[in-house]
Amino acid sequence: MIEKVEGIIITERDYGETSKILNIITKEYGLIGVMAKGVKSLKSPLRSVTGKLTYGYFHIYYKKDKLSIISSVDIIDNFKNIKKDIEKISYASFLLELAEQVIKQNSNSEVYTLLINSLIKINEGFDPLVITNILELKLLDYLGVMPIIDKCSVCGSVSSIATLSAHRGGYICTNCLKNDKIVSNKTIKLIRMFYYVDISKISKLEVSDIAKIEINQFLDNYYDEYTGLYLKTKSFINSIKKLS
Repeated sequence: MIEKVEGIIITERDYGETSKILNIITKEYGLIGVMAKGVKSLKSPLRSVTGKLTYGYFHIYYKKDKLSIISSVDIIDNFKNIKKDIEKISYASFLLELAEQVIKQNSNSEVYTLLINSLIKINEGFDPLVITNILELKLLDYLGVMPIIDKCSVCGSVSSIATLSAHRGGYICTNCLKNDKIVSNKTIKLIRMFYYVDISKISKLEVSDIAKIEINQFLDNYYDEYTGLYLKTKSFINSIKKLS
């Protein structure tokens, strides 16, 4: 029986001369593998709709814990603006890889929703770094290693928060301050806003360059220290930044 599932293709690899195996994050079943038979043939109606970042309704013969087989796709959004821009493609690829790793550890359907909403915002023209950082922060919850951003991570004080430390797990107050690098007050406030904001409802994003750098650095360090995830696409983004 054919089932209709909502999802996004995160990776594709060749199988034989004319077919492909797709990894799709779906709303209904989490991460699934799908066989796309004959799609590399020029005459295949699926040829143009079985690439990475294809977001739509997939009509599949679903097989639990085995390769499902795809029959057709109804596109919801082809993310045209992302695909025209190397920087946006890089961030989108990172988000796909990150969501895949998180879903392997926690298949909560909210991870899928957060991913899609983030890609939509990048496609609409919002700063891809800021959107990426918002999603990175939210996903730490699903990895079970959320930083403490409502009180001092050392003593629990809710007043006199002085900085944000990846090594020490979140906010640090003036009394617990040691050799911690000081971040701006804006960064301290924004990190909480990033966590609580509904990505789908973002209509304006104003983040200073200093806050962007500080928040991104905090999240890079935090992921390195607490998640054990190594994401190839993040290295590519960093190399692009150095070139620009």
